Amino acid sequence: MNKVRMGMVGGGEGAFIGAVHRHALALDGQIELVCGAFSRDEGNNQRTADALGLDENRAYPSWEALLKAEQALPEDERMQVLIIVTPNHLHVPISIAAVEAGFHVFCEKPAAISLEEASRLKSTLKNSSALYGLAHTYLGYPMVWQAQHMVSSGALGTIRKVYVEYPQGWLSANEESHNKQASWRTDPAQSGGSGCMGDIGTHAFGLVEFVLGQQVTSLCAELQTHVEGRRLDDDGAALIRTEGGASGVLIASQVCAGEENALKIRVYGDKGGIEWQQMEPNSIIYRPLGEPFQVLRAGMGQPGLCVEATDRCRTPGGHPEGYLEAMANLYSYFAKAVKAADADGASHHANALGKAAGVPGIDSGLRGMAFIDAMLASSDSEIKWHDVPSTNE
Repeated sequence: MNKVRMGMVGGGEGAFIGAVHRHALALDGQIELVCGAFSRDEGNNQRTADALGLDENRAYPSWEALLKAEQALPEDERMQVLIIVTPNHLHVPISIAAVEAGFHVFCEKPAAISLEEASRLKSTLKNSSALYGLAHTYLGYPMVWQAQHMVSSGALGTIRKVYVEYPQGWLSANEESHNKQASWRTDPAQSGGSGCMGDIGTHAFGLVEFVLGQQVTSLCAELQTHVEGRRLDDDGAALIRTEGGASGVLIASQVCAGEENALKIRVYGDKGGIEWQQMEPNSIIYRPLGEPFQVLRAGMGQPGLCVEATDRCRTPGGHPEGYLEAMANLYSYFAKAVKAADADGASHHANALGKAAGVPGIDSGLRGMAFIDAMLASSDSEIKWHDVPSTNE
């Protein structure tokens, strides 16, 4: 079958996440990057396009020019999906414009900088046949799906407790004065109302709701800004409650000196518990009540894994698969959905809210924004508990 044709906005020379997306989308051979508007800097934009071997006529000076030019191309040549890897404040404007121009969208998280923005995007998707994917990369790991399966199948019993933490150390000093990534991520105009929680707290929150299959209904939070002069939070924690009656603790920080990307989740029910950590992603520790603990391992043909986990493994056990493979799983499932949607015609996915099986979408984006709103409200208030707004229709 023909490869899915994708274009990219953002991710120019020197940008971390754009390169990650390009490595991941190429991994399974289903996708071809055909165009881009990588940087507002003309030289950076052209160098990036040249390095990627793109047609010189398809390196565009802006995302507006990209959409207009690609729309004018014959249907079998134009891009089918727009990848958005810009700072947060551009995610919704570009997504809406792309959807209205007839393109599918795969966007870096968070989906928006406010719940109102995310709701507008959802309304646009409702009236469109476009698919929408959100790069919650950690939800592409095989053993995260295994964790979800063990919870939903009842292996842990009734869920009582969840602990999730995401400590980083890269913003322990004032990096924003000389680091472009730090500069925009700590700028309210580009990043939104939250720094640390918007950047990595949403990953922790999304992991909880995905693994438990439950929404967080309320929280009690504190946000902190430790580095002098920083305009957004760089640290925070919350007590959380879920709709299923579980309680828990969520911690995210970017000022834990020496830490890398230590995302970790522990879930406990009345029959046992599990533990998974992103920096050792191929293992789940399973602790059944009254029995010796077990370690389940990722890999093709490994015993004890659910179908969803096995389908996301590429190599036999003992051959580590990590961050790029996790994002590649999201791209692989999204590409399959795009092929099916475009083959079946525009009506096939109409009013489906842009959903692609196995890929986080606009509903995940709405939940992230609801979480940030609740964290900000709780941290600024003397009231102990705050509701996390429901995003169900």
